[in-house]
Amino acid sequence: MRNKIFLFLAFFPLQFLAAQAYKKASPLAHTFSIVARDSATGEMGVAVQSHWFSVGTSVSWAEAGVGAVATQSFTNKSFGIRGLNLLRSGLTAQQTLDSLLATDEGRDVRQVAIVDVHGNVAVQTGKSCIDYAGHIKGNGFSVQSNMMLTNKVPAAMAAAFERSKGKVLAERLLAALDAAQAAGGDIRGKQSAAIIVVPGKSNNQPWNERLVDLRVDDNPVPLVELRRLYNTQVAYEHMNNGDLAVEKADMQKAMQEYNAAMKMFPQNLEMQYWTAITLANNKQLRQAIPVLKKVFAADANWKELTRRLPKVGLLTVSDSELKSILAL
Repeated sequence: MRNKIFLFLAFFPLQFLAAQAYKKASPLAHTFSIVARDSATGEMGVAVQSHWFSVGTSVSWAEAGVGAVATQSFTNKSFGIRGLNLLRSGLTAQQTLDSLLATDEGRDVRQVAIVDVHGNVAVQTGKSCIDYAGHIKGNGFSVQSNMMLTNKVPAAMAAAFERSKGKVLAERLLAALDAAQAAGGDIRGKQSAAIIVVPGKSNNQPWNERLVDLRVDDNPVPLVELRRLYNTQVAYEHMNNGDLAVEKADMQKAMQEYNAAMKMFPQNLEMQYWTAITLANNKQLRQAIPVLKKVFAADANWKELTRRLPKVGLLTVSDSELKSILAL
């Protein structure tokens, strides 16, 4: 048996063996992903799931006003940063992909997809990616997968993305991931997932240009957790919109936004508390009192926090009103 193994290795390309071995510079990320651009908003994004720890740190890359990159299979992580740099320099998605692969000795085990700021798409599935491996390039998007349980994953992803047209880009990306999993997903199972969405134009504030940036590094049902995190972000966006409405003295709009947030997460004390504090600060203490009473009953620490707010100007009620609040 040992002689047979040696004979096999002698005739097997050593370069391929080296490429197939795990390397820190080229981590394993056998997975499914989608890169896409929303033609209406210009937003661009990438979403991914894998049975590999922290897939989002290897596969998904995006930059406002530039594009999005997914680099997977035997991942060349440098393709993320280098790809965005090439796009920023003015190269198209295809020119960028060609440049990245031109000097890559491991190109046959790479799977890479790129969308640029104009919606051009380029994708490669290397001939030595592990079955089932493939991709589908559509109008402004690409779906790609390798080491799948079935060969139906790319078609399921593409159909889900196209079927969800009209929804925000993040929702469409998540729909594509859900469809991939429903079609069989990674043959090894599930572990991590990630999603990034960036604006079509940069505001020259790179620290403030991730519309969505969520990762699930290790979870038995990563897509369920990723969806929960996304919904939480949406709820907090409603809270922020409510705060902006308060600043404009539009209390009707503020309460619509606050109620939308709390409807999504009715057990979230944070949302309930700050909604009530905003009401109190806007001379609507009668509406705030029952909410605060409920929050204080659930966790007395919120009452202690309330004592500290007037000192820093975050609670602007009168002394008598404060006393009534703390008596709850």
